[in-house]
Order: sequence, then C-alpha cells, then structure tokens
Amino acid sequence: MGDHTSIKQRWAQFRFSLIGGLLAAPPAPGQLQEELQRLSEKAWEHPITKRSVSFARSTLERWYYAALATNDPLSALRRHPRRDRGRIRTMPAAIAELVRAQYQAHPTWSYQLHRDNLAALLSEKPELGRLPSYSTLRRFMIAHGLPKQRRVRSRSAMSSSSSFSSGPARERRSFEAEYVGGLWHLDFHHGSRKILSPRGDWQVPILLAILDDHSRLACHTQWYLQETAECLIHGLLQALIKRGLCRALLTDNGSAMIAGETTEGLARLSVLHRTTLPHSPYQNGKQEVFFAQVESRLLAMLEGHADLDLGLLNEATLAWVEMDYHRRVHSETGQTPLERFLSGPSVARPCPSLDDLHLAFTATQQRTQRQSDSTISLAGTRFEIPQRFSHLKRITVRFKSWDKSHVFLVDENTGVVLDRLYPIDKAKNASGLRRPLRPQAIAEARTKEVPESGIAPLLKQHMAEYAATGLPPAYIKKETP
Repeated sequence: MGDHTSIKQRWAQFRFSLIGGLLAAPPAPGQLQEELQRLSEKAWEHPITKRSVSFARSTLERWYYAALATNDPLSALRRHPRRDRGRIRTMPAAIAELVRAQYQAHPTWSYQLHRDNLAALLSEKPELGRLPSYSTLRRFMIAHGLPKQRRVRSRSAMSSSSSFSSGPARERRSFEAEYVGGLWHLDFHHGSRKILSPRGDWQVPILLAILDDHSRLACHTQWYLQETAECLIHGLLQALIKRGLCRALLTDNGSAMIAGETTEGLARLSVLHRTTLPHSPYQNGKQEVFFAQVESRLLAMLEGHADLDLGLLNEATLAWVEMDYHRRVHSETGQTPLERFLSGPSVARPCPSLDDLHLAFTATQQRTQRQSDSTISLAGTRFEIPQRFSHLKRITVRFKSWDKSHVFLVDENTGVVLDRLYPIDKAKNASGLRRPLRPQAIAEARTKEVPESGIAPLLKQHMAEYAATGLPPAYIKKETP
C-alpha cells in the first residue's frame, strides 16, 4: 500500500487481508472458531504505525461476518465516520459569547488555553452552564472561523504589524495586470553563492530584478554588491530605457524602495508607486518564483566555475534571461514571456531621455542661504549660489545623496530647474578677485552725491502737533560752558 492511500482505505485492505482467506476457503462446519482463534494468536504489522499488533477473536469474528454479509467486503470493512461528524453539540449562547470575546482578545491562544481560561470564568459564574469538552470547544471555534493564529515573535514585527494583525483576516488571491506595462514588480534577492571581489574577499551578490506583471518579462536584471537606492535607480533606469515607462510599480518597504530619490522620481514620471503590506511577502510572489528559477537553473549551471566574479555573473545572467527564461513557455500564461510582452495590449509610455531620467530621480531639500558669502551646505560641502539668486533666503535644491556633482537649484513653487550649483573653489578664491555684490546700476547710483533731506516728514508732524498743545518742552536745558 502506497503512502497516497487514505487511512480508511489502508484499514479496509488490512482487515480484508486478515479474514480474506476465510472468505476464499470457507472452513468446515464447526471449524470457524478454531480458525479465528489461530488468527488471533498471530502478530500482524499495524497498517499505520508498522508496529506489531494482534487482535482478539471476537474482533476478527465481527470483521468476518461483516464482510460475508455483502458483495463489497472492502466497503464493509472500512472505518465508518462517527454519527455526530459535522455536528456541534449545543453550546449555550452565553458561553459562545464568552468564547468569541476571549478569542478576539487573544487570537494566538491554543484551544486548550482557551478552554482552561473558560473553565476559570465558568467557575465564577456557574449559572452560565457546564464547561464544554475540549473537542466540542475546538470544533465550535473552527466551525465559526476562530482558528489559532501564529504568534509574532519579534517585538519590532509586533509593533509594526499591530494595526494590520488587529483587523480581520483577509483571503489571499492571485492577481494579474490586464495590460503590458500596467504593473511592474521590483525586488532584491541575495544569491546563494558568493563571488570573489577585486579586493580579494568573498561577498554575497544581490540580484535586482524588475518584472512585468502581465507578461512575466524580465525588464532588467543585474547583480550588485549592495542593496542601496543608488543600485536600485541604476537598474531601474535601464529597465525604463529598454522597456518603456510603466504605469505602476510594486515594491516592498525596503530602505532603498522608500528613499527620497526613488519615491520622488517615480512621482515626477507619473508612475504609481505601491508597496506591499507589512509581513505580506506573498504579494510579490511572482518575484519569488523568478528568483527560484535563478537559483535552480542559472546558478546551478555555474557550479562548475570556481573563479566567478561580478562581471561574469552579470554576463551569464543576461544571456540566460534573454535566451532561456524569455523563450520558455510559462506554466500559467501558456506563452513565453517575450511573446506575451509583444502580443499583449500595452499601456507603456515612451521613455524620456537619460538626462531627464537622472534629473527626475533626485531628492528635494531646502537650505538657508548664508548671506555673508551666498553659499549653502550639503552633506558637509559648501555650494555657491549664483549672484542673481543671492537675495533668496530659502534655497530649494535637488540632488542625489550619492552624487554631489549634479546639484540643481529649483523653484520652490513650480519645481522648475533654475540653475546648476557648483562647490566653491577655494583655490580660485585665493586669487583675490572679487565681484561686486550688487548689480552695476545700483553700485553707480550709490556713488553719486545725495542731497540732505533734513528732518523726516513724520518727525516734523509730531513736533508741530506737540508745539500746538502749548505745553513747554518737558526737559531742562543744560547750558554748556
């Protein structure tokens, strides 16, 4: 009997093997009890536990007559379900409400712990009824959708998922975007094999994969040594240039995915950025399926190559994706990813230029301009503000945290790029040449002679009003010698 056979079927076949000989060769009259006694003295192998077991003569006799009375001995020798199977014994409404309230407060308790606490409550209030048995309580909770939930061990995970886990449980369903370019998936995967870095140490490579949800096409894949926003944007720009501008992007809540450069860049390109729910990795299941193929097929074919570096790994990955993964029929879609990508309805948009993409994936920050030398500080580096913007107090800039060679001054209200900012050149400033701080027209006007205007009009008015009161000046004049 194979392991795929049900327990009831195993028991039926086992019982039939014990008394089947009596049915094939019926004993002579008066010899049945002797044959049953002989079978009861034998040791048999238990159909489930495989241990040695024996059965009483009365048990064998019951099996024999049950099989003899029907034309289908196996059905008669099967284990019959309990008569109360599928039924729940009557539980008082008051006890049922206690169970529901107790489960709502403690969904991770075991059924036994629920029963023990219920016993303590009923001991204080015996008028509510008798304590149900463990099996009755367990069947009641399962039938009413009150199963034991998994306990979250990590404190940080508990705090971050408290709002999510406190809500009702939701069903899980697979989904698929209707159009090519309607939704992309992006995720990192830590490879199972280490590579040798140029510094002579072993490092774990990290694969960035960007997949189209409708076609399962790999828009771009590349191995890196770090999981940073710089690597993410480096790979995402290549995916956008090769496959066009998608409409939505689904990622997890990693630091690289929610960095300012990433979120602001997607918003400027009108790409809807969605993140998975906390502790719900199954929402990015298509990524995990792709990573499983990378491990089982790609990296498995590189086992025989000892001197594996990052360049060779990326070259092999690109060849495997284009020549193997894109050309194999997908089990769910019934098409190759390449065919489905080319033939399916597409909502992808033309991709902007590379310069526009670099400008889009920048983070916005505000700084206060130092009026003494018209500079601002960014990550410990001082940048010079052009003279025509020296009157601005608040400066809005856009740049990448890992690339301070391209810093842009933008309009705070419209976001339009006004100028590019450069770090101050202290060696050049040592030449002693200085430009005027104001435009030339204002500088020339300040060099002309300004006639005396006398007492200000407002003060003249106050002096005249005070003199009209007739009061003497409220001070004693001191004569100087």
